[in-house]
Amino acid sequence: MEKLDIKICGLKTDDALAAALAGGASHVGFIFFPKSPRNIAPSEAGRLRLAASGRAKAVAVTVDAGDALLDGIVAAMAPDLLQLHGAESVERVAEVKARYGLPVIKALSVRETVDLAAARAYAGVADRLLFDAKPPKGSELPGGNGVSFDWRLLAGIDRGIDYLLSGGLNAANIGQALSLARPSGIDISSGVESAPGVKDPALIAAFFRAVAAARDKTAA
Repeated sequence: MEKLDIKICGLKTDDALAAALAGGASHVGFIFFPKSPRNIAPSEAGRLRLAASGRAKAVAVTVDAGDALLDGIVAAMAPDLLQLHGAESVERVAEVKARYGLPVIKALSVRETVDLAAARAYAGVADRLLFDAKPPKGSELPGGNGVSFDWRLLAGIDRGIDYLLSGGLNAANIGQALSLARPSGIDISSGVESAPGVKDPALIAAFFRAVAAARDKTAA
């Protein structure tokens, strides 16, 4: 069975991080975006990421961040990867990679097939892509909105493009998502929360069980 990366994103507490690590998360994400209920201070993220060292890769998630903000995050947290979740251009992705010497995940918002057209240009620069649903009208958050897109859109994507699937994932639909999209990695945030920004260790554990069940079914 092919390896599946699992990223639990928007972590803020010791209990949530412990649940993510216990479930076998390959990546743990920390969000640096003031408008998000999952926003965390770089120093606190740095403290939490120490517990993940050697167990999961720590990802710093930003939205159209300037160099000064990124400098502070990298210095305080020492992330393993940077995730750019805004409207960053291909050139900006290349700049960030060169400045910090860290792998970069570039998030792209998807609603219809045309939205995947940018994937190839970014795939040539970013180390990995993340396909998330376009935010609902009026939302100030580029991600973590609990909405999904039609995963069938990904059926025709170049198999050479390495991506994480995100957007509205939860224990109830992860089996269908894996079956339709067949991603090499998944990213979940609001789907394991009891309230916006409040991760629920029980929901995190349930999600990992659902992923395992779906993969066992596929392998059978």
